[in-house]
Parts: sequence; structure tokens; C-alpha cells
Amino acid sequence: MRARLVLVYAAVCALWGSTWLVVKLGLLDLPPLRFVGVRMLLAAALLLPFALRGGAARVAAREWRWALGIGLLQVTIPYGLMFAGQTMVASSLAAVLFSTFPVWLVLLGWLLVPGEAPTPRKLGLSLLGLAGVVVLQAGAGLAGQRGAGPAGTPLLGAVLITAGSISCALANVLVRRRGLTLSPVVMTFGQSLGAGAALLLASALLEHGAPAAFTPRALAAVAYLAVGGTVFTYLGLYWLLPRVSLLVVGTIPLVDTTVALTLGTVVAGEPVTAPLLVGAGLVLAASALAASSER
Repeated sequence: MRARLVLVYAAVCALWGSTWLVVKLGLLDLPPLRFVGVRMLLAAALLLPFALRGGAARVAAREWRWALGIGLLQVTIPYGLMFAGQTMVASSLAAVLFSTFPVWLVLLGWLLVPGEAPTPRKLGLSLLGLAGVVVLQAGAGLAGQRGAGPAGTPLLGAVLITAGSISCALANVLVRRRGLTLSPVVMTFGQSLGAGAALLLASALLEHGAPAAFTPRALAAVAYLAVGGTVFTYLGLYWLLPRVSLLVVGTIPLVDTTVALTLGTVVAGEPVTAPLLVGAGLVLAASALAASSER
């Protein structure tokens, strides 16, 4: 059993960490909203049998409305912003910025959930993570000034990805307030389906005429993200949750972000800048300390 736990944990971290580079490759051929919309619809189709087994057919209409509403904040907006942002910044920077999710979770929980006032320790960790965000955003701004693209473009990409992380955290806080009434796999299926439809509609409105080619590279990226980056990772995570401690679960973002940083720099040759190293150190340290405080 221990070997299986380690194998599933490693697979989840490796798959999630590799998705950032795969997104970057797919964006070479497809506009961001169309890319992520197709990915989500394919993931929903693959999750359908698991969702039916989990009781999706018996879910009341009001629960589906709730799931789709939360999915707008948890999947549709974050992934749309993340894919759009990655057209402007390196995959390694994108991964670190999105990993600020625990920081926003603490701060929004403090504001919106009764009894969730952070302890001095959590508040300190949030401030540490926010310092990392400031350093990363400043580094993105400097990249824009040096001509890495149109003026301010890397900074805009960094802001979009950070906003996506905040939206995802807000969705989780709202779920905490109300309570999770659907099984995780049914929730993931409904959110993937809703996100896919909404993002393809947005693509039709906003990306009309944008160059798009479903090349073998693009098709491989869509398939990898749907199968490896969604179905396998979520099913693996749900299998792990009742079998490991929250401390172990809390380390997953640290490991997959490290995987993303390594692949971005070693495989894609993305530059390793001082702001990236300092900002990543602050963010990952805050997340590691936050994970170690969970029992």
C-alpha cells in the first residue's frame, strides 16, 4: 500500500507540474480560450462515466446551479485567465503565481467565513506570500520594460494569472461557507462541462478570426491536459484524500510548482531571473509553512 501511495502522489505532482509547459506548447497553435474550452469539454466527456457512478443523474437542479455557479469562479475564470496570461509570461512564472492560492484562501476566508480569523502565524505566512507576489509582479514589469514583448505585456500576463488564483480561492471559500453537497468527481464533471461551454462561447465572441491550427502538437496538448492534467490527477487526488494526512496533501502544490519550474527552465530554456528565484522562494516557503501547520 505504501508503494502505491507514493506512486499515486508522485504521478499527481508530476502530471500537474508538467501541465504548465504543455499549455505553453499548445498556445503556439491555438488561441487561449478555444484551447482551454476544448480541453475542458474533452475532460468532461472522459469524467462522465465516473460522474454517473457517483450519482450525477440523481442531483437536483438547484445543486447543479450551485455547482455551475461555483465552477464559474473555480474553473471557467481561473483557467481562462491562466491560459490568456501564459501567452505573455513564461510557464515557470505562471506556475509560481498560481501557487499563491493558499495565501488568498487565508485572506478571503478571514473576510468571508465567520470564525475564520487568521492566527498570527497564518497572517504572517500570508504576508510572506504576498511579498513573493510583489517581487514576481515587479520582475514581470521589468521584463516588459526591457522589451520582452509589447510594453507592459508580461506584467499584464502576471496580473491575469494572479487574478485567476484569487478567483479560485474565492470559490473554495464560498464552498466552505455553504458546505460541499456533491461528490468531488460529480462537481469536477459539472464544472468542466460548464467551463468548456462557456469558454468556447467566449472564444467565439472574443477570438473570432484569431489564428488557430489543430496541429498534431495542439491535439497532443489538448489530450494530455484533458487526460493527464484533469482526469488522472483529480481521480488520483480523490483516491489519496482519505488515505493520507492534510500535511501530505498540502505539499502537492509545492512539489508540482517545483516540477513546473524545473521543466520551464531545463526543457523550455526559460530564463531564471533574480525576481523569479526570490519570489518563488517566498511563495513556496509560505506554502510549505502553511502546509506544515495543518494537522
